[in-house]
Amino acid sequence: MSSQPRVPKTQRPNWVSTRNPCKACAPLGAALVMRGIAGAVPFLHGSQGCATYMRRYLISHFREPMDIATSGFNESTTIFGGEKILSQGLDNVTSQYHPALIGIATTCLTETIGEDVHGLLHEYHEKREGAEAPLLVHVSTPSYNGTHIDGFNDAVRAVVEQLAEASAISSADAASSVNLFPGMVSSEDLRFLKEVAAEFALPITLFPDYSETLDGPSMDKYHKIPEGGTTIPALRATPAAKASIEFGRTIRTKRTAASFLQERFEVPAKRIGLPIGVQESDVFFAAMEKLSGRKTPEKYRMERGRLIDAYVDGHKYLFGKRALVIGDEDLVVGLAAFLAETGVIPVLCASGGKSGALKHSIAEVTTHVREPITVRDGVDFMTIAEEVEFGELKADFIIGSSKAAKLARQLGVPHIRVGFPIHDRIGGQRILHLGYHGAQQLFDLMVNTLLEVKQDSSSIGYSYL
Repeated sequence: MSSQPRVPKTQRPNWVSTRNPCKACAPLGAALVMRGIAGAVPFLHGSQGCATYMRRYLISHFREPMDIATSGFNESTTIFGGEKILSQGLDNVTSQYHPALIGIATTCLTETIGEDVHGLLHEYHEKREGAEAPLLVHVSTPSYNGTHIDGFNDAVRAVVEQLAEASAISSADAASSVNLFPGMVSSEDLRFLKEVAAEFALPITLFPDYSETLDGPSMDKYHKIPEGGTTIPALRATPAAKASIEFGRTIRTKRTAASFLQERFEVPAKRIGLPIGVQESDVFFAAMEKLSGRKTPEKYRMERGRLIDAYVDGHKYLFGKRALVIGDEDLVVGLAAFLAETGVIPVLCASGGKSGALKHSIAEVTTHVREPITVRDGVDFMTIAEEVEFGELKADFIIGSSKAAKLARQLGVPHIRVGFPIHDRIGGQRILHLGYHGAQQLFDLMVNTLLEVKQDSSSIGYSYL
């Protein structure tokens, strides 16, 4: 840590500022959702800088091209409104991309001036009646109203709310399916969920699905709109599903896609935590058994057994180790559940999110942890660093996104990268977090990281551990 003298809490500055945020902007999450729809193009109604920042952020994590259109606010439109540039921007995207859908997310600027985007889109449709026009979906995502996760969840709800059709309820095919809203997980996690559903012979509508659009194969020809994504007919049919599963313990008070379908169309909703580790994965597979009427395939039962065996093998290396867990709220909850069952103490669980449910959710999944766990929400990395220093929270490692790298360096502890964003390593989009196999990979990485530290710091450099 810093060599500066410790400042008592009572003498800390009496001001509020974000220093190295532990979150990203809300429209970024919305843009990611739109990339998970087949034939869709994300569109930001705001300044060019917002779109550029979010494109760069997503590209450096997913290592794939990421087009985000923008209306391009300037000084005059900030004063007089952006009706003209919004219309022109939508025309340009339509003529250049020929999308099936344009997902329009607002930025801080348009929300601050009170732009009536819903009304402007209604007028746009009326003026172009009969002309080539894609579907338009709008979501309000000012960053001062939440994080990238809030923007993500709000966009999922907005798409379902604006595309869902009551007429789909009569569809016999859709009535046998299940809506699965996994939240902001990796492309590999999405592929895993589709694989599980196939093994259970359970038709699902997975939304959003950017498993191919943001982690596709090498191609000879550039595609402006990559293949893949949740289809629009599947989204229209979501009211006909027999149930919805939604991942996320901290979104319990939010108006989500699953809660909308339950309130409006009486589709039963089941909300569970991210299935990371044995405990939370058991809940997910139990839900799949109930909805499919089938037992968990032997493949996953064996994965569960191997994971428990690994816990036994690695227990002597992990028991009593102390971890700082930093990231998006529901990922932090899932990781805390996983760490606790391995014998690791998540001494600090921190997030930039402000759901108000983080502390309670952590308590739910760590009931057998006997040491106190410090939980902080709505924090930045400087605040986390101060919490560690002034709270004297000694840690053996940090688990979190690339944004925690500087803190790990300050503390002189290893950093295990998970979640979003991962900018300083390759393959962030291919990290499997979910299920027994995902936990197995995280467990092996965690144990081997700590063994490497022990081995490298040994004065004798022994090789048998």
